[in-house]
Amino acid sequence: MAHLRLKNVDKIYDNNVQAVFDFNIDIKDGEFIVLVGPSGCGKSTTLRMIAGLEDITKGNLILDDKDITKTPPKDRDMAMVFQNYALYGHMTVYENMAFSLTMRKENPNVIHKKVLAAAEILNLTDQLNKKPSQLSGGQRQRVAMGRSIVRSPKLFLFDEPLSNLDAKLRGSTRREILLLHKRLGATMIYVTHDQTEALTLADRIVCMSMGHVQQIGTPLELYDSPANIFVASFIGLPPMNFFDVKIENGMAGNEFFYVQLSPEEAVALAPYEGKTVVMGVRPEDIEEGGNVNLTVSVNENLGMNTLVHGHLGGDKLRMVAKIKNWCQYKPGDVVPVYFKRRHFFDKDTTNAIRNASITPAETEGSAIGGNEVQA
Repeated sequence: MAHLRLKNVDKIYDNNVQAVFDFNIDIKDGEFIVLVGPSGCGKSTTLRMIAGLEDITKGNLILDDKDITKTPPKDRDMAMVFQNYALYGHMTVYENMAFSLTMRKENPNVIHKKVLAAAEILNLTDQLNKKPSQLSGGQRQRVAMGRSIVRSPKLFLFDEPLSNLDAKLRGSTRREILLLHKRLGATMIYVTHDQTEALTLADRIVCMSMGHVQQIGTPLELYDSPANIFVASFIGLPPMNFFDVKIENGMAGNEFFYVQLSPEEAVALAPYEGKTVVMGVRPEDIEEGGNVNLTVSVNENLGMNTLVHGHLGGDKLRMVAKIKNWCQYKPGDVVPVYFKRRHFFDKDTTNAIRNASITPAETEGSAIGGNEVQA
């Protein structure tokens, strides 16, 4: 069992720089939690506080109903997998994986069984007699994971373990970590700046910025219902498009275009009548055939999809649309599009305007949402 709670955790360094503000989360046994955010957002600092490698300035860390805030790292029963593997070059794979158990003076027969079991899980059985220098980056990372598995810890901690791998190895190793979690059923906390890793691995994501938790939720919740503009811009690739629009008479628009609000959007945005809000549209929620004119700048053909870069009615409003199929648009072509789904945010607070980020209903004889353009 590994039920972990962080209660009102702060981290303030000696120079009075605060790295983490009021971090709260309740992590269930067997859950895979991913901390994601840009460099310097406090995610690795939070992981290091959980591991005991950084002191907690304020707040509490509770593991299985026991306060371990002041417990030394060696007594926390956690295993950490680092970005740089941290393997002993003079030892074989077997010796690296067995090292922590050897230091504990466990029975050699028990050590042997545990190493062989971990090697089988990680497909390293044929590599046990090799040195780390003879392995690929992905294999070295698997050895680092194997060294953690043999300890049978309560909690696995991963600090950007894939960042040193090339794109192909990142993909395959990511799948191995996912399969490892499913096989072990262990509680895992994983730090990354890569949203793809967060979306594919996590049961729940903690999105952080500048030391603050911006949103905690399932990958679908963060993608589908972002709490604010930061989460909306960070989760999703390519990032969400944002436009300042004025809410007026059932419309949302600016000097280049306006769109008709659905009844649900109109109700949610009623308090903003006559005011400017931020409208967000994901590139994949833009489709051909509407009444908003996208002037093409350049295409990125990706096979099944094309990223069409351009602007709406003027170079001020740049936009990226992810159009299905291989497109042959040329610079200067005008492509009529519609916004299949919109998200709205308060311009001052940057928080989502709830119940406004819904899929507008189809209306007969017009594009979804009744998009119209005003040049």
